[in-house]
Amino acid sequence: MCEMKLQASGARPAYQAYDVSNFRTIPQITALTAEQCLAIEVVAKVFPFRTNSYVVDKLIDWDKAPDDPCFRINFPQADMLKPAHFARLADLMRCEATPAELGRAAAAIRQELNPHPAGQMDCNLPTLDGQTLPGLQHKYNETVLFFPSHGQTCHAYCTFCFRWPQFIADNGMRIEAREVDPLIRYLAAHPTVSEVLITGGDPLVMKAAVLERYLQPLLASTGNGLRTIRIGTKALASWPQRFLSDPDADQVLALFEKVVRSGKRLAIMAHFNHPREFSSDPVRAAIARIIASGAQIFTQSPLLSHINDDPALWAAMWRDQASLGCVPYYMFIVRDTGAQHYFGVPLVRAWHIFREAYQSVSGLARTVRGPVMSAHCGKVQVLGVCQVNGRPYLNLQLVQGRQADWVLKPFLAEYDSQAIWVDQLRPAFGEAKFPFQ
Repeated sequence: MCEMKLQASGARPAYQAYDVSNFRTIPQITALTAEQCLAIEVVAKVFPFRTNSYVVDKLIDWDKAPDDPCFRINFPQADMLKPAHFARLADLMRCEATPAELGRAAAAIRQELNPHPAGQMDCNLPTLDGQTLPGLQHKYNETVLFFPSHGQTCHAYCTFCFRWPQFIADNGMRIEAREVDPLIRYLAAHPTVSEVLITGGDPLVMKAAVLERYLQPLLASTGNGLRTIRIGTKALASWPQRFLSDPDADQVLALFEKVVRSGKRLAIMAHFNHPREFSSDPVRAAIARIIASGAQIFTQSPLLSHINDDPALWAAMWRDQASLGCVPYYMFIVRDTGAQHYFGVPLVRAWHIFREAYQSVSGLARTVRGPVMSAHCGKVQVLGVCQVNGRPYLNLQLVQGRQADWVLKPFLAEYDSQAIWVDQLRPAFGEAKFPFQ
């Protein structure tokens, strides 16, 4: 195993978590006005808020807060709520409403924000022997998502995260599995499944010993088609010490090696939203350790208004990621949930950003696909704008589909420069529906 570690002055960096209860104790918070601090508290009634000392001290440029992109990734913004929603909660707080009153108001607002998009709670829940399996999602033939209960939190919550219902105090909204045995039985009954994606939250908040309790049964299982284990994480960006100086960092890397030695492919699905998130020495050292374990790192991010909607920024990310041995994987479109109105980028503009960035990188970084919407039907890619009889149309295709037969069949939609999601588009030429409807 790679023995490289990175510790400041031989000491383990202290992990300090911040949320709405203590963020005012952050020394740099004096860069914000009282009104801006109040906005954080208001929006945090609806969306989860959590960050840590590494993000606060190493990633955010406090001289540019609150406009700094890494600040916006981590700290709630007033415009993440629609004006009427913000005003309703702000008024209740000014009137010193009870926690119960604030909770009811926040819950009502959440229900208007499409908390479980793309069929998560009605179309993606697998069954076995007539019983629904909690904590699993099965949308595409080859891949099953697994949500271990111990991994349903993160080192820091991204403000745009489409999994925001996982982190609020409402167990009815959370997807989680308390044991791995149902997953093992489901894989045995569905041999076409070749991949398990362990997701959350962030599975790498778990101690190595807990993570191994979920992984070992997958490695020991036989009679199924499992070839690849994926782990979705943002730990590389928000707490790289997880792989360097945490008490069980070596055990985590040893566990990665164990997966690879078993003959399974291990893919770390790493979320990086801005070049600053992988520019520090700890991140680069952590990437090197993971790759030395035999795991592969695939990088992905949504395209985010106010944060990374700049082709030069994306080209820089893909270039650096490829040079560090990572595989650029997806540029996503912000999902139709939560604060989509604030973070969303129109599809036409998204395609222009992707195209300009893609043109600026070499072939090794052109593994990336985008811009892509993870919609109810599947992953819809915007291929570009084409002309038919002198009129512009949007050209699209599915790179993954709820039905495999839908994949890689291009289709056209009426041109709409303002649409930010597939359900805002109309089929071209007066057709009644898209091929996947």
